[in-house]
Amino acid sequence: MGSVAKKGLQEYLGQLQKHPLRTKIVTAGVLSAVSDIVAQKLSGIQKLQLKRLLFKVLFGAAYLGPFGHFYHILLEKIFKGKKDSKTVAKKVVLEQLTSSPWNNLLFLLYYGLVIEGRPWTQVKSKIKKEYPTVQYTSWSFWPVVGWVNHQYIPLQLRVVVHSVVACFWAIFLNLRARSLALNKG
Repeated sequence: MGSVAKKGLQEYLGQLQKHPLRTKIVTAGVLSAVSDIVAQKLSGIQKLQLKRLLFKVLFGAAYLGPFGHFYHILLEKIFKGKKDSKTVAKKVVLEQLTSSPWNNLLFLLYYGLVIEGRPWTQVKSKIKKEYPTVQYTSWSFWPVVGWVNHQYIPLQLRVVVHSVVACFWAIFLNLRARSLALNKG
């Protein structure tokens, strides 16, 4: 069995080398699917909501994979591939002041308008209420991931590592939201 896993990993890394953008798109889509399936089940949804799942896969594949791919390439160009502590700190700060707020805002917009199908006024009101908490929580967790990613992970694997952590992060946030809802009820 170990040889099957090893061969699969080697094939995946080969695809990542030959077709980095395509592989990151597929990876982000698959991990978005896994995250949503687990989140739906853990939040008590009995029958899998396929429309929601497909929209989550679309967001991961069409946005998160490509955005992460090009964003990390841009950071490498800006900082000329340096990995010293001072440069890594600058990358993390830049990431947390640019892509983090943008990604969180875009996700809340997409989730409210597309996945939940709410009208703009409701989505806008929900974002005004929830965005500061989401962003603050993000800033308490993702800088550590960013530091490890920029310091120790090769460029071609950074989006993959980010996507894997984001998969678990989404499950955690869903469970937290469910817990808060149960406590209010």
